[in-house]
Amino acid sequence: MSAIGKIVKSNSHIDYVCQVYGPGEFNPQPEPEAYAFGTFVGIDRETEGQANPRLIGVIYNTLLMNPDFGTLGPRLSSRAELDVFSPDYLAETATLIGVLAVGVVDEAGRVQQGVPMPAAAVNGPVRRLSEAEVRTFHTSPSGALMLHYAALLMRQGDPLIAPLLLNILDSVEKLFPNERSRLNVLRNTIAWRSIVQPAG
Repeated sequence: MSAIGKIVKSNSHIDYVCQVYGPGEFNPQPEPEAYAFGTFVGIDRETEGQANPRLIGVIYNTLLMNPDFGTLGPRLSSRAELDVFSPDYLAETATLIGVLAVGVVDEAGRVQQGVPMPAAAVNGPVRRLSEAEVRTFHTSPSGALMLHYAALLMRQGDPLIAPLLLNILDSVEKLFPNERSRLNVLRNTIAWRSIVQPAG
């Protein structure tokens, strides 16, 4: 299981903020590759004894929080000394990642792409999906490639969405090599829109 972190807030029904596990919070601590741009993740609900649908999201942004930045005054203790003399000192630095929910997988394993009906819960665990899970999420009941969430992402109006979609298409093409020509059409459309829309 590639645990990454937990949900700490939302900006909308599909836009979530995940705090990456810091030192001592989870073993092993997630490596930066686990929460790279364009990574697909699963978001679970923290409800004991109940099966719940898992939200599927994709990482589209990273924010680094460092309250010490800009504080130029002298320090009474160094970071190393704080570990010894104040072990309960709360480290306020954090890595936050933006996750866009692009679908859901229900208890029976059925996939629905687009705006998910359920919402994530605060402290809901976030983990990286395996290659097999990414393939399943993109496979329709007939076995064809599904990318129904692409239109949802393109409507977000964020400058990172075009590179995100191009990154997703590159990843999906490796899982569905027979869909290369279809994916190239979508890739060209996204590239064209990313050039024309800012100018328009």
